Amino acid sequence: MNSENRADFSRPEILSILLGLMLAMLLGALDQTIVATAMPTIGRELGDVEQLPWIVTAYLLASVAVTPLYGKLADIHGRRIVLLSAIAIFVAGSIACALSPSVPILAVARAVQGAGGGGLISLAQTIIADIVSPRERGRYQVHIASVFATSSLAGPALGGLLADHVHWSAIFWINIPLGAAAFFMTSSRLKRLPNVARPHKLDILGAILLLLGTSPFLLALSWGGVRYAWTSPVVVGLIAAAVLFALAFVWRTRTADEPLIPATVLGNQVVKTATVAAGLSMGVFIGLSIVMPIYLEGVVGLTASMSGLALIPLMIGTVIGATIAGRAMARAANYKRLPLAGLALGFVACAILAWRPRGLPLPVLEGLLLAVTIGLGTVLPTATVSIQNAVQRSELGAATGASNFFRQIGSALVAAVFGAIVFGGSGVAHEVTMSAHATLDPASIEALAQSFRHVYIGACGLILVAAAFFAAMEMRPLRSGAEPPAESGH
Repeated sequence: MNSENRADFSRPEILSILLGLMLAMLLGALDQTIVATAMPTIGRELGDVEQLPWIVTAYLLASVAVTPLYGKLADIHGRRIVLLSAIAIFVAGSIACALSPSVPILAVARAVQGAGGGGLISLAQTIIADIVSPRERGRYQVHIASVFATSSLAGPALGGLLADHVHWSAIFWINIPLGAAAFFMTSSRLKRLPNVARPHKLDILGAILLLLGTSPFLLALSWGGVRYAWTSPVVVGLIAAAVLFALAFVWRTRTADEPLIPATVLGNQVVKTATVAAGLSMGVFIGLSIVMPIYLEGVVGLTASMSGLALIPLMIGTVIGATIAGRAMARAANYKRLPLAGLALGFVACAILAWRPRGLPLPVLEGLLLAVTIGLGTVLPTATVSIQNAVQRSELGAATGASNFFRQIGSALVAAVFGAIVFGGSGVAHEVTMSAHATLDPASIEALAQSFRHVYIGACGLILVAAAFFAAMEMRPLRSGAEPPAESGH
């Protein structure tokens, strides 16, 4: 391992680099939230409501599929050039989106945007790992959580504001100054990064197989129970194709000289257990974020604008939890203890919600939602730092990219399950989403509440599984410098 390549950065220099990285991450994170509220306006202006879901689906497919590819490219060619390429692709896609004359062309442009956006977050995490030792890294991971919280809170409001009072294309034009600032800030500041470029080969076949396995799976999750029945030939066929190409990708990983995701990464005990724990934790958070507005409007009886405000505790909880855990990692010898306590807190809060899915006072409900996401938030920086601490520097990009890839897959899967429970268990959810002023009778409210009881029970089960994997993760000493990762004790 090229430990001598680590450059020494002062705290002001680290914060300066981090500012550029946060801006780059904000580009990717904001674009996943800003579009949603503008979609009705886009459909009206372009005269095509039928194909509107492709605007979201195309970005999701592209961004998830390319995440591991960016990790490998960063290990081969170095972080700076790959991050700058991702920003450039994202901005080019944004320009194409703003100029799109139809929804199909806009969907293609969104795929280009996603091809750039998919690398921004994992590359930023990898670069942080290059300049900060694992022992200190947790406190900087909280900035990543704050980016997601900002995008979750500001994105929907900004998207609606620009679409209503400027033009829907403004949600894409705004990426140009942001992207230019991110490009020039990171370009100059990342020149001092340690040289980690290696003469590796890129596994093109593996990348293609991963793309072919990921795309039909995400399409099945997006269409199942919405556009097609889960048992329809289309959804079943997509899932079968995803399984087939996933098996082919596994075969390629085992037989290729230099697979897209190295076997040493996939076989690493810390990587496997921490990735599952973080993927399930993030999945519960994303799943609840998507379905809770229906609960707040249909069961609690809030207006759409009030439900947006009521979601703030759910959104900021992960930042609070990540901040606490990140700062604790630098000091605590047993850095697993706090996340396990956080998962226990989240489990108890979800269990109370399952016990009383209806009738809780709003302040109590808000407190429980805050407790759930604080608990989940403690897992995310701890898992990321543990994974990066357990691999060689030459594998940092691949390990971080793979972890983010499986985290996104887990989030999509959990969100689809929660959505199926809410929309499949009761037709009331459709009525709530179709009307901003839906008035439900007591029987309908009770039916919807019972659907959410099952969501909360499911969340409890997923949190338990996440806790089991996190408890099973080997707790290797956090490196304070550039020494190699500790070997497994098994």
